[in-house]
Amino acid sequence: MLVFTLRRLNLFVFTLFLLTVLSFSLSFMFPGDPLVNISGEVNPTPTRLAELAEIYSKDQGLISQYFTYIGNIFSGEFGVSMVTDLSLLDTILSLLPATIELSLVALFIAMVFGIPLGFIAAIKHRKNSDNVILSIAMVGYSLPVFWVGLMAIQLFSIELGWFPSAGQISPVYEIESRYGILIIDILLSESTYKWQAFSDATLHLILPASVVALAPATIFVRLARTAMLEVLETPYIRAAKAKGLSFAQVVYSHAIRNALIMIVRHIGLQFANLITIAMITEVIFSWPGIGRWLIESIYQRDYTAIQVGLLVLSSFIFVVHILSDFLYAALNPLARGKKYGS
Repeated sequence: MLVFTLRRLNLFVFTLFLLTVLSFSLSFMFPGDPLVNISGEVNPTPTRLAELAEIYSKDQGLISQYFTYIGNIFSGEFGVSMVTDLSLLDTILSLLPATIELSLVALFIAMVFGIPLGFIAAIKHRKNSDNVILSIAMVGYSLPVFWVGLMAIQLFSIELGWFPSAGQISPVYEIESRYGILIIDILLSESTYKWQAFSDATLHLILPASVVALAPATIFVRLARTAMLEVLETPYIRAAKAKGLSFAQVVYSHAIRNALIMIVRHIGLQFANLITIAMITEVIFSWPGIGRWLIESIYQRDYTAIQVGLLVLSSFIFVVHILSDFLYAALNPLARGKKYGS
C-alpha cells in the first residue's frame, strides 16, 4: 500500500504541476496586459503597477514568474476579480461548498437509483426487464441537461408546485454560515426555526440534484450491469453454485459485494462528468455555486476569475479522483499491484 500511495502522490503532484502551468499560461493567452490578467487590477496607478510587477516578478524570466505564481497560490493570493474587484479566494471559498453540496447529493441519488437498476438488468440478462432498463438508461443519457432542467421546472415547480424553481433557500431564513454547506450549517445552528429551514433547503435541493443525477445514474446502470455480468461469469461464482447455494444466495453473498468494488473504480471518473453537468444546472436553477459563477465570468470576460476557477475546479475533481483510487485500492488488494498509475 505504501508503494501504491507514493505512486498516486507522484501522479497527483505531476498533474497539479501541469494544471498550474496551464493556468499560468492563460494570462499570456488572454487579450490585454498579462500583469493585469494575472492580478485582476484593471486600472492600477503607475505606483501600484510597479508594486504588482514586483509582486509577480515581471522583471525576471518566465520560470521565476511561474514560481512566484505558485508561491502566491499556496499563500492564498489569487488576485481580484476584473469585474467585481473582490478577492477571488473569498469568492471561491463562499461558492465552492454550494457546488460540493449539490454534487454530492446528485452523486448519492445517481448511485442509489443507478446501481440497483444495473444489478437487476444483469440478473435479468436478455429478458424484458434488461431491455427496458437499458432503453430507459439510453434515453436518459441522450436527453440534454438544459432541456431536462427546464422541463423539470415547468412540471414540478410551475404546474405541480412541489419544488421551488430557483435558489438554495428562501430569503426568510437567516442561517449563520459555518462550513458553507447549507444543510450542515442548518443542522448545527441553534435557530428556533431550524427544521423549517432544513425542510425548505431540502426542497430547494431535490430538483437540481435530480437533474444533475440523471446522466450519471444512466452511466451507473451500465457500469453496474457490466460489473455484475463479469462477476457472475467468474470461477468463484461457479464454485459457489456448485456448493449448492441458491442463485439469490450467490448474488447477495458474493456477487453484489465484488461488483460494487469494480464500480468504485469509476466513481472518480464520473465525478468530473457530474461537475460539468452541475455547472449548467446551477445556471438554470440560479444555484449559488462556483459553476454558475464561472460561466458568468466567461460571459463577462473576467479573465482572472476564469483562470482561478478552472484551476480550483480541475484540482478539486482530481483530488476526488485520487481519493476514489485509494478507496478502490483499500477494497481491492489486487489493484495495489499495478506498477503504473492510470
